[in-house]
Amino acid sequence: MIKIKKQEALDYHSSGRPGKIEVVPTKPYSSQRDLSLAYSPGVAEPCLSISEQPEDVYKYTSKGNLVAVISNGTAVLGLGNIGPEASKPVMEGKGLLFKIFADIDVFDIEIDADDIDRFVDTVKAISPTFGGINLEDIKAPEAFEIEKRLKEELDIPIMHDDQHGTAIISGAALLNALEIADKKIEDVKVVVSGAGAAAVSCVRLYCSLGVKPENVFVADSKGILRTSREDLDETKKEFARDTDHESLADALVGADVFLGLSVGGIVSQEMVKSMAPDPIVFACANPNPEISYPDAKAAREDVIMATGRSDYPNQVNNVLGFPFIFRGALDVRATSINEEMKMAAVRALAELAKDSVPVEVVIAYGESNITFGRDYIIPKPLDYRLITHVAPAVAKAAMDSGVARSSIEDWDQYRKELDARLGRDNKLLRSVTQLARQHPRRVVFAEADHYKILKAAQISRDDGVAIPILLGNKKKINALIEEHGLDMQDIQIIDPRSEEEEERRERFAKTLYEKRKRRGFTFYEARKIMRERNYFGAAMLAHGDADALISGLTRNYPATIKPALQVVGTEEGVSRIAGMYVVVTKNGPLFLADTTVNYNPTSEELVEITLLVTSAVERMRLKPKVALLSYSNFGSSESEEAIKIRNAVSILHERHPEVVVDGEIQANFALNKSMRNELFPFSKLAESNANVLIFPNLSAGNIAYKLMQEMGEGETIGPILLGMQKPVHILQLGSSVREIVNMVTISVADAQTRL
Repeated sequence: MIKIKKQEALDYHSSGRPGKIEVVPTKPYSSQRDLSLAYSPGVAEPCLSISEQPEDVYKYTSKGNLVAVISNGTAVLGLGNIGPEASKPVMEGKGLLFKIFADIDVFDIEIDADDIDRFVDTVKAISPTFGGINLEDIKAPEAFEIEKRLKEELDIPIMHDDQHGTAIISGAALLNALEIADKKIEDVKVVVSGAGAAAVSCVRLYCSLGVKPENVFVADSKGILRTSREDLDETKKEFARDTDHESLADALVGADVFLGLSVGGIVSQEMVKSMAPDPIVFACANPNPEISYPDAKAAREDVIMATGRSDYPNQVNNVLGFPFIFRGALDVRATSINEEMKMAAVRALAELAKDSVPVEVVIAYGESNITFGRDYIIPKPLDYRLITHVAPAVAKAAMDSGVARSSIEDWDQYRKELDARLGRDNKLLRSVTQLARQHPRRVVFAEADHYKILKAAQISRDDGVAIPILLGNKKKINALIEEHGLDMQDIQIIDPRSEEEEERRERFAKTLYEKRKRRGFTFYEARKIMRERNYFGAAMLAHGDADALISGLTRNYPATIKPALQVVGTEEGVSRIAGMYVVVTKNGPLFLADTTVNYNPTSEELVEITLLVTSAVERMRLKPKVALLSYSNFGSSESEEAIKIRNAVSILHERHPEVVVDGEIQANFALNKSMRNELFPFSKLAESNANVLIFPNLSAGNIAYKLMQEMGEGETIGPILLGMQKPVHILQLGSSVREIVNMVTISVADAQTRL
């Protein structure tokens, strides 16, 4: 699990604009006419239309894509009853997940109301604003009554995700686990630890799937819910059984399925051993499961195991469900989220796990292969197919069950629209991070006497992305670590100038001398220069003592890149390196080059730069669609620069027909296929918007990415150095800690693809 420090979490939420979400206009607003249309007098027209035809609210407002995440903070996961204000960071976080996974806008609403009537009345009063309502972190048994009443009294989708999210995800896992175990659902004995909202919903859904109620035994903190107990509320009485089982251990003897939604460490290996053959164990307490994955596997080789954790197979993660369930419900203007829609989500998830897993997803999780089986019974959270599988299934179930107010006629087109909402490419950084975590690599930080570098190294280590190696004066580095309260006791520190590194300096110097002896280097100079951190770090990389090098935070680009070129060198067949930035935008990543190295490349050099970039993009498992940019379009200018670009494109078309590339072309036409196809239908970019932009010179590239960076047009990653024999990445001066961590992540993923 990722380590998170208290101050780091507080800084994340407070830095810059406080909080995690903001409201952004979707219409032009720069002129007085725009403002008159947006407000008075123009706004009167849609108001009058809606007053005459209420359904027009979906046409003229954001209601159809707006969900309220509502809580009173009485049962915040892992924190308990902390109140509405304290729950707001969680609700904002839920809103962020809705947006990034399903492009659903969210207002988080925190209500100061423990009383059921007051809570329900408040939600009803504000409900006209929203297309759907996600109830969150409300304690049981009030949560059951609140959801029940709101579903009865409102005509928009309502779902308490704490209840139904876990039920839907684990229900899909149960269907697949039973298939693998070759057991019939109507025959299995199910034992549940926990009697809260999630557990109750899970049991009800399992029974809807076919589990017989008399075969389900639920335990709370006082033992099994039995008819003889007199301390049960109405909800618990529903699950009370006439049984001799008193404890969880009693009930687990001969059980086929265990579902844990309680507290960590309450199930022993002996209890798992007492279960039936091929036991199914869903230990979902977080962060510590009822029994750990290693302990359960050690107890029974035949166990089929799922947890709520991301570091073991079969993670029961609600993000597999709620974004896509609401997406499907909103897209047909459903009046509710009914049982049919929930069951459709269950079956869609179960079926998706049986489909062949795309190579992009396999690589993102650092596997050689992912196939349906004991270690893969539910889809991975980063599987980009979730939105196109679950949302349509939910939407169709809404239509078939009669709760949809609009219909979808062309399902293929609908799936294309879902893909376009986010673009699978938008998961680039998450996928690369997941890949890096699978097999962390040794990363040398050549400027470890700087706080930002140390902090980035700690985060990279804590996130499981990299194994940092710090270069510099140990005394100075340790002083910085102590001054800033960093946790870095287990991170290696190497001082290239120290006596203990004399043997390694000598060895590195011999290698450099052999490479550069006919380029003006003497052995004396090679020995002397190996005391410098950038040369020493590059030599560590060249000799296999490290897997990637990060430098450049405090020194200019040429001074940092020179040691890497002299010591590490370029890839075979590469005569010119290049610099690339990735800009992660709402519509997917843009790859920009050359932004850091080549001042005014020739046509041939532009060809080589293009090939370096396309190779890098393909290593990220994306399809490069390349535009060579200019101020002119397809021969509209005969200037030297336009001709240079035109010639480069001609060479690429002739020598590398496999590359999707065109130009010379202006940036707006490269990024807008509608404009381009109207005027230039012959373009080889065809129906694609370019995702790789090659600039005519360094000035254009450098200015473009810095403008995008400062205007907040997307998160930038880079510069990524292309063409080096091993991963060497030079930071831009003044990089933030986050930017350094991103570069480390890219470096590790880069190192993995080279093995």
